[in-house]
Amino acid sequence: MSRLTFLYQMDLPHRAVAVYTYLYDRANKNGECWPSVNTIAGDIKLSPATVRRAIKDLKKAGLIETEQRYREKGGLSTLLFKINTLS
Repeated sequence: MSRLTFLYQMDLPHRAVAVYTYLYDRANKNGECWPSVNTIAGDIKLSPATVRRAIKDLKKAGLIETEQRYREKGGLSTLLFKINTLS
């Protein structure tokens, strides 16, 4: 049985399943990763707007948490994604 079986049984749009799978695959042992929206979009062949909608879907479902990261001089950096599993 797959570790992501729960994901396929949820009522999520395909965009959310694709983005969660991408983030899950790239997460470190703490369940964290920080790819940019544009990197995710390019790698899984979705538009950045679609990836943003998928992130909202996943947050609403409780599957991920995000935290805005900042550069040393205060500028915005990428989001930190924290993966939650329901398995």
